[in-house]
Amino acid sequence: MLTKTPKQCWEEFVHFMEDCCTATEFQNWIAPIKVHNDSKEELILEVPNIFVQEYLLENFKKQLENFLPTKTNGELALSFAIAAPKKKTTAPNLIRQAAQPASEKNKALLNPAYTFEHFIEGPSNQFVKSAAFGISMRPGKSYNPLFIHGGVGLGKTHLLHAIGHYVQQQHKRLKVHCITTEQFINDLVDNLRSKSVDKMKRFYRSLDVLLVDDIQFLQSRLNFEEEFCNTFEALINQSKQIVITSDKPPGQLKLSERMIARMEWGLVANVGVPDLETRVAILQHKAELKGIKISHKVAFFIAERIFHNVRQLEGALNRLAAYSRMMGLDVTEEIVENTMSELFQKAPHKRISVDNILKSVAVMFGVRVSDICSKSRAKNVAFPRQVAMYLAKELINDSLMKLAASFGGKTHSTLLHAWKKISRQIGSDEMLRRQIQMARRNLES
Repeated sequence: MLTKTPKQCWEEFVHFMEDCCTATEFQNWIAPIKVHNDSKEELILEVPNIFVQEYLLENFKKQLENFLPTKTNGELALSFAIAAPKKKTTAPNLIRQAAQPASEKNKALLNPAYTFEHFIEGPSNQFVKSAAFGISMRPGKSYNPLFIHGGVGLGKTHLLHAIGHYVQQQHKRLKVHCITTEQFINDLVDNLRSKSVDKMKRFYRSLDVLLVDDIQFLQSRLNFEEEFCNTFEALINQSKQIVITSDKPPGQLKLSERMIARMEWGLVANVGVPDLETRVAILQHKAELKGIKISHKVAFFIAERIFHNVRQLEGALNRLAAYSRMMGLDVTEEIVENTMSELFQKAPHKRISVDNILKSVAVMFGVRVSDICSKSRAKNVAFPRQVAMYLAKELINDSLMKLAASFGGKTHSTLLHAWKKISRQIGSDEMLRRQIQMARRNLES
């Protein structure tokens, strides 16, 4: 029988790690963790973000096992709760400029809407959001630089400004500057003309946090690249935080090897295209902020048709809001179709094979391709097999006999039965309908 509570075990672990870790590592990854709930059966820890949780388990699991109790299955009696970010208290019209730039022409204000609270998290951006939040808590002490890359309108600038807001609120003594690459270039040109480059250098080297948007515009501009690289190195050598965004990863940019190597020093993180559920959450969040009422069904209707760009989702919502208010109509699927049909995106046509369908369905339902093509009649295998057969008949123009043979030698009547069953079920099963749509979109993209 245990003589110590899980909380006491955790405290002993913390004391042990304080001696084992470097001061920086301890402050970054152990100190921010708090005991959320101390029951006799399980310890629940509150972590500031998923990034801290993953780092703890990946790097200190053996030490944890030496101190914390385990369950009957051998797993740690440990779970996590993500701490809610502190609510923003500064009114939008009172948000200060991050720092005085060298040139008055290049003042870069932080967008008041671009905060962590307004950033909708999903599988495609969870890692990069956690990394951004992590460096915001301790600028210059974890991943430096942080390089964020991804397509247009996926939230890179939002995260950049969110870092700026958080650092301003939580680290008031730090000097923060957020600027686009074009503004940096214009700043340098202006100072060259006025023969005040030294003043500009002193300003940039005095910063604690430098946030640079769209570094791809530095390509093929060697003189500007050299000055930026010098600024970069000067700040890094002082352990000052740098965050850079780009539409491509460093290795794909047409920059010098020296510059690429510098940007790959820290953490390179990708912002991916949000999945359907995340796009729906983004739409509903933005609709709520704008005072627009849209049903869950309408949100899915829009999100299923605009899927490459979050910015386009917001633009579509603005158009929909204006139309519904002017016409005094509720937002319905018919109104969405009539007002935004030209915005809807269609996946490019490509040749689809049974193998592609099998792989897609196997991933969706968490089974193996070999299971789908086997003779197993287990429900967790039979249903994915029927879905795959339905998709094969819908998407491939081939004989039923040939298609059925691709499923481990099944007959054409088996495939036809599966197609009819899934066709009927789609009409009443909303979840299945969405799964089929997602599978089709993945196969056609």
